[in-house]
Amino acid sequence: MNVILILSVLGLVTLFVGVYNMRKMLLPLVVFGLICAFAVNAMQWNGTDAGAMYSSYIKGMMQFDHYAVAFTGLLIFGAAFIFFLCDQYYRDAEHHVADIYGLIIFTLIGGVMMASYTHMAMLFIGIETLSISLYILAGSRKLSLASNEASLKYFLLGSFSTGFLLFGICLIYGTTGSFDLFVIKDYVVAHASSLPLIFKAGLFLMSVGLLFKVSAAPFHFWTPDVYEGSPTIITAFMASVVKIAGFAALFRLFYTCFGSIVPVWYYTIGVVSVLTILIGNFSAVYQKSVKRMLAYSSIANVGYLLIGVLSLSDHAASALFYYLGSYALSTIAAFGILMVVSKAKDSEDYEAFHGLAKRNPLMAGVLVISMLSLAGIPPLAGFFGKYYIFSNAIENNYVAIVIVAALSSLLGIIYYFKLIVAVFTPEAEGSASDPMVLKGSFTFILAIAGLLILLMGIFPDWVVGLLR
Repeated sequence: MNVILILSVLGLVTLFVGVYNMRKMLLPLVVFGLICAFAVNAMQWNGTDAGAMYSSYIKGMMQFDHYAVAFTGLLIFGAAFIFFLCDQYYRDAEHHVADIYGLIIFTLIGGVMMASYTHMAMLFIGIETLSISLYILAGSRKLSLASNEASLKYFLLGSFSTGFLLFGICLIYGTTGSFDLFVIKDYVVAHASSLPLIFKAGLFLMSVGLLFKVSAAPFHFWTPDVYEGSPTIITAFMASVVKIAGFAALFRLFYTCFGSIVPVWYYTIGVVSVLTILIGNFSAVYQKSVKRMLAYSSIANVGYLLIGVLSLSDHAASALFYYLGSYALSTIAAFGILMVVSKAKDSEDYEAFHGLAKRNPLMAGVLVISMLSLAGIPPLAGFFGKYYIFSNAIENNYVAIVIVAALSSLLGIIYYFKLIVAVFTPEAEGSASDPMVLKGSFTFILAIAGLLILLMGIFPDWVVGLLR
């Protein structure tokens, strides 16, 4: 709860800094606030025992157990990377940058609520706090028709999905008489063999609402257009930090409430997982725009993450946590490089990356590491992310789904290596481009991202062991 208070104050102070036009204070202020929030969050970690005592707030509506503390830390860590990229992306902007920073912080607050809720009301408040800020951020490039379209499309479809979520919550409340996750869990355990149809309908509708938020097929149709139309830095934020929040909420709900009735929802999540993997990978292969390719790549990764949700074993949370961490680092680095290259070349196609290895070896190297990690090439973090997800699924006898996922992941090699080849392709003679003016903060955070992807692959137990 103290984390939410610190972030709330930070968001308000950031807005006031913008009012008084103290632009140079923004990044140091935000970084300092995030460090404070991360430290306070880490202080709630009670030893190494996942069953240790935890802090409960607002009459038990939120709890900061090991799961919430770990995912909150990951959210704050990912947001810090985004703010360093913001310093590069908005370096020439004159106005309203503080508004962007403030909205990202408020989105982060919603994500923390989604990771720590134990009451359906807090889940809804967290999702809406996150979503409303994102609707504005998607349209923050006010003079761009594509950005305005992305914001409107995201708002309309997001509001529609919220209706499904609320309807599902109402049906579950009508059956169990409570919004508390643990009361719902006790009801499910007691009536596992005779759950009423209205409860199953509520579970299905809630699943639809949450699957929309994480861009799972067939509820993914908004994602490519919204990601492409939004400012690239906001797309990076949605594809990484927002994904972490969505899966933190989804896994907590299923693990806490519905772990005893897996046969009721297994086929739904299983089919959605396979469909998401296939649609994401096949669609990414045919994209000419790197931004749209990364959008479909994020959809495919949602499918792999859903396998982690499906495998509610003792180590499922740690596998999900590791995968989300490795995926977020690679995605943030890739979008960060994309935003610099696309501005210099005025293009988001693969051809814009020609000659990058010669022009900027650091960006080229980090991009190659990111693509190899996303493709699941050892010994990088992405390989172990898939390994932990797949091994948990095999332990739970989901062999068929793992086979489909493993074969489909081979398609990722095609479109990820296509970008790697573009990086090392010589630039056409006479091609014009603006100089890549990089701030020191951007270069620093890019190097850190590449290093962390390598270290997570070399020492995976350091991360995956946190929730075991």
